[in-house]
Amino acid sequence: MYDVICIGGGLNYAAAVVLAKAGLKVALIEKDLNHLGGTCLNEGCIPSKNLLHRAKTVVESSEDVFKTKAKIDFDKLHLKTAKNLENNRKSIIAQCKASGIELIEGEAFITDEGVKVNNKLLSAKNIIIGTGASPRIPDGIEVDGKRIITSKEALTLNPPKEITIYGSGAIGLEMAGLFASSGSKVNLVFRHEHISKRMNEEIMLNIEANLKDLGVNLVPNTSIQKAVTKNNKVHITTNNGELQSEYLLIATGRVANTSVIKTDKIKVSKAIDTNEYFETYLSGVYAIGDCNGKLMLAHAARAEALNVAHQILGEKEILNLDNIPKFIYTMPLSYASVGVTTNNSYSFPVSHLGISRSMLDDDRGMVVVYVDEENFLTGAEILAPNAEEIISIFAVALSGEMDIATMGKTVFPHPTYSEVIDRVLRRIK
Repeated sequence: MYDVICIGGGLNYAAAVVLAKAGLKVALIEKDLNHLGGTCLNEGCIPSKNLLHRAKTVVESSEDVFKTKAKIDFDKLHLKTAKNLENNRKSIIAQCKASGIELIEGEAFITDEGVKVNNKLLSAKNIIIGTGASPRIPDGIEVDGKRIITSKEALTLNPPKEITIYGSGAIGLEMAGLFASSGSKVNLVFRHEHISKRMNEEIMLNIEANLKDLGVNLVPNTSIQKAVTKNNKVHITTNNGELQSEYLLIATGRVANTSVIKTDKIKVSKAIDTNEYFETYLSGVYAIGDCNGKLMLAHAARAEALNVAHQILGEKEILNLDNIPKFIYTMPLSYASVGVTTNNSYSFPVSHLGISRSMLDDDRGMVVVYVDEENFLTGAEILAPNAEEIISIFAVALSGEMDIATMGKTVFPHPTYSEVIDRVLRRIK
């Protein structure tokens, strides 16, 4: 009998470490122990940012003040990235072992009798499910991992002559920037008029303008109905006609991995159903991260895992998922948001800052702040250099339930892009 069994070795390992250090008997079950860290570490957030940070250097060096444009040796970069990932995995294994966690390799299932793995039945007072998600593949598209690929294969692909990307979410936009900046002809296909229906309109249009400047061909109002590989070419059928491409990257979202559930006592819809404490309908069984479908972000999964760990240790508190930042590493400016929108919004352009025009196309940047009727912050959106870092200032303010007057007491260093926060706050009365 274990105190806690954690199923899935993604960000779920954070809960396992906390609980084991607190003296509980903990087992962590993972299908492949070489995949500890989950999708984020192995074929998601971490490798993509290793590539995108270098690609951003290429984009910035295209400015006419540079005599030579940077060029990436992708063979070396892929090797360097692989080494970084290996070191990270080793670090996670070391943390788990040092904490006293029992690592079990195998595919686990939750049944009426308990947790089944490797033909053994295990039991625990608490179970934390963290089985993640997999790429969503629309009907009619035949992914072969060679020409029709997902983000997993894209992250080890040297830039091709041409690639078509289907989907304008975070993966689609980031991979479009990566390949376009590296010389590939990129077609970005998406189903609606614009890349997003959730972003502030001006920010969205500026991102589209930046994509076009990178050379990305935007193909709106288009859905792919069929895609197959023939003679090393991808043949694509859309609602607007036929296309051909050297590669097709499917970036149409992700679906929760729920095959772990083999009991009717836990309800599964599109994801594993949980309450606001991430507990399933079976008492003591929790689901965190992508598999519960609430917010498919690695740092959300970690926050949920830690929240559940603290609950098990007797500290029960609701985690406000609205206060978790989101970002997309678009280039040359990145996009980030946090909180919720209201009808009361205030904006300020980066072009009015003293530091403006010290980085490529930063004059297209802006911040939008949302407040309630009592001038308490409810949310924010940013398009700026390093927006993914700046957004944390708003996240802290939301967690602290700050009003604008309190936020406005902060003195921001000059000259920095974070000063845009000071400027927009001064517009709110």
